[in-house]
Amino acid sequence: MASIHREMKLAADAAQVWDAVRDVGALHTRLVPGFVVDCRMDGANARIVRFGNGVEAREVIVDLDEAARRLVWSAAGGRLSHHNASFQVFDEGAGQCRVVWIADLLPNEMAPAIAGMIDAGMQAMKVKLEASA
Repeated sequence: MASIHREMKLAADAAQVWDAVRDVGALHTRLVPGFVVDCRMDGANARIVRFGNGVEAREVIVDLDEAARRLVWSAAGGRLSHHNASFQVFDEGAGQCRVVWIADLLPNEMAPAIAGMIDAGMQAMKVKLEASA
């Protein structure tokens, strides 16, 4: 199973970043505009996400841990037989935070494409959240 791990520091308050992350139906406006162009809830625990590259995915929200500031979701379909990801926000003090995005997926051959999408998502997040800080 391929595992992708990305982290970055943001010049933004952890509580403010977490508030955007935990708003799971507003990725396209609050967290990663442009990278995600539409997001709508599908019941209470899933969302339909349309990415800027045209890919659409149904993501099941597995856990939203307020205390740990950690979101976990899964998706399957298309060329992926398995995808599970987590995103966590860590307070670094003085209006700074660190975010960690981890994705585990199959087949392994999809790792470069998914890693590229994660990198683009991280960049969109940095632009949006630092501009809002």
